[in-house]
Amino acid sequence: MTLRPETAKDLAAIITESAAAQRALRLIARGTWLDGGAPVVASAEPLHLDAFNGIIEYEPGDLTITVGAATTIAELDAVTTVNKQWCPLAPWGGDDGSVGATIATATGGPYSLALGYPRDLVLGIECVDGTGKVLRPGGKVVKNVAGFDLVRLMTGAWGTLGAITRVSLRLRARPAVDETWFVAADAARALDVQLALRRSSTPPIACEVIDGGVLVRIAGNGAFVTAARATVQSHGVAQQRDNTAWTALRKAPRRRAARAPLSAELRALNESVRRAFDPAGILNPGIMG
Repeated sequence: MTLRPETAKDLAAIITESAAAQRALRLIARGTWLDGGAPVVASAEPLHLDAFNGIIEYEPGDLTITVGAATTIAELDAVTTVNKQWCPLAPWGGDDGSVGATIATATGGPYSLALGYPRDLVLGIECVDGTGKVLRPGGKVVKNVAGFDLVRLMTGAWGTLGAITRVSLRLRARPAVDETWFVAADAARALDVQLALRRSSTPPIACEVIDGGVLVRIAGNGAFVTAARATVQSHGVAQQRDNTAWTALRKAPRRRAARAPLSAELRALNESVRRAFDPAGILNPGIMG
């Protein structure tokens, strides 16, 4: 039997029954990032969350949007672009992944340093924890409870504390001028160029070292971009590129950074928090290592 709930109530019933039966569940939205983290235990049953998709509420005047967690980054961009807005989640891995997975894994992207990481962009969520309780923490819904900042707690928990079903996000107005430049530099100098640009008085919204140099994105009003462009060009031979270069860069394979081992104290704290939300340990068991 395929587990594919269509409402939070249905999802809560499945999780409640699974907890009682000690049945492990593997949360799947779009299925594009299933190799992230440590492997989920092989016996876990797939729990498909792709029915939780689409635009639920969009307030362009408030620069906020609420979407189903399985809504893709591409779908989010398509809707907000109409109003000259965007949500700079833009995670590494491309636009086919879901908003929920981006929040659950706290996956940043090339714009995160300048425009905010997932924890900075998410306003509220709806999720179902490991006991089958529906939680709605955050700005668009109810206040946090029990002393936990539940929005930040669920962001980066990799689905081990709850299955996210909807997400409310803050948006930004798209800049009046938006340009991408490539500065040629050898490997040794590229890092210096990247650091200098990030520390300049006209910092870019993205600045990444790639083969042969540094890819830079500058955005803002005309005066700001004019000054930023001059700064970029002062660091060497610069060629303008199409902004689609960032989409290609985000899709390219990236080397994962080694994960530092947790101290005994942090490991104990993590286990304590998990027991509070998923006492049976059925949600994505093993994925956190």
